[in-house]
Amino acid sequence: MNVAYKVLTSEQMDVLLRDGVFLGAPIDLADGYIHLSAADQVTETVDKHFAGQTGLHVAAVDLAALGDAVKWEPSRGGQLFPHIYAALPLSAVPAHGPLARGADGAVVLPVAG
Repeated sequence: MNVAYKVLTSEQMDVLLRDGVFLGAPIDLADGYIHLSAADQVTETVDKHFAGQTGLHVAAVDLAALGDAVKWEPSRGGQLFPHIYAALPLSAVPAHGPLARGADGAVVLPVAG
């Protein structure tokens, strides 16, 4: 499975679970796509864009389920990031959980099953 990750606030996670779809955070709506991070980008994304915030969640996103709505585009330092040009359906989220960090400080990624 080709997986990327979306960091969500508690309120955003509640919307995804309640409505079965997530339309985007304010930054996503402003930019016209939902920002995701590859596995090796999640910790830096949290540190840069969510510093000091609590109650965060990480959702694994099955990119294959989203098909052509996913585009890999350059962002921070020229790195390619996955962006979704559509709403994120709960059916494309095989795993999610509260944001946690390992002993090394890296974000622990949710796994299905």
